[in-house]
Amino acid sequence: MLFRRTLRSSAALLALLLPFAAACGGDAEADSQADVTLRVGATGWKTEEAILKYADLDDTPYKVKWSLFQGGDQQLQAIRAGALDLASSSEIPPIFAAADGSPNFKVVAVQKGATLNQEVVVPKGSKVTDIAGLKGKKVGYVQNTTAHYFLYELLKQAGLKWSDVDAKPLLPNDGLAALNGGSIDAFASYGTSIITAHQQGATTVGSGKDILSGNFLWSARDNVLDSPAQKAAAADLIARITKAYAYVRDGHEDGFAKVTADATHQPLAQAKKDLVAAQAQRPTEARTVGDDTIASQQKVADVFTELGALKEHLDVKSFWTTDLNAELKKAL
Repeated sequence: MLFRRTLRSSAALLALLLPFAAACGGDAEADSQADVTLRVGATGWKTEEAILKYADLDDTPYKVKWSLFQGGDQQLQAIRAGALDLASSSEIPPIFAAADGSPNFKVVAVQKGATLNQEVVVPKGSKVTDIAGLKGKKVGYVQNTTAHYFLYELLKQAGLKWSDVDAKPLLPNDGLAALNGGSIDAFASYGTSIITAHQQGATTVGSGKDILSGNFLWSARDNVLDSPAQKAAAADLIARITKAYAYVRDGHEDGFAKVTADATHQPLAQAKKDLVAAQAQRPTEARTVGDDTIASQQKVADVFTELGALKEHLDVKSFWTTDLNAELKKAL
């Protein structure tokens, strides 16, 4: 039943997006950045929009329309449906979005970021204390995301197969409800959902912190790359986000921690602790596409082939491009 609910959620998302996409085609014919509106995805809460405003870097010469999603996988669905121009995600959602062999997007840049709050948690009072203890248990996970990947790798490290657990694909909010309601024994997720789970008494039994690469990808619709004005706007926006994080690290953590606490409904002290820890682990900053970033995603894709989630080998370099490299270098 949980799996069917997930499928219904995805179908409902696409049903909503398709008419929106038809009504709001991109700005492929825009002559200048003033004519451009970039439709950009965000996950969890609109962190990027908030940090640009906090750093006074939201005065873009183009318009930005931010849309919130529960995961990068939904952002890539929106890209495929033509309802987003730029999607931000881990390495994993573009793999599945491209698996049919005819993607309408390219990965154009990489944003290095922290891999904290990527965890497998159990509810308050659970007797499970480690990943090995999940054998035979119902384990929720966010399908086709980092959670899917690190759960598989953690099970393997513990000597377990995927088939040793009763894996349930769930969206973050559904997973939290299932965890608290007792219909699953553990939940593999990320970001705000993990923060909330801990607030509700959950404890960590496994972490993807040292499993994940910290490469987060910017994917752009092909139409964006066909428009010089949209390309310039995309490069500028990605660079501004890097500069905004640098501003926060330069002695402005307290203010942005308050913004974060208000948005995520957590104590200010905890928000600051998480912010400082994340930037200490791996400062958030953009970089251009290179052979090493493509190789990193290929390794992840090969794991999903091994898992059986991909039916056949996928050559990921087919949906990467260096077309934004020059403009992004200049903007940074």
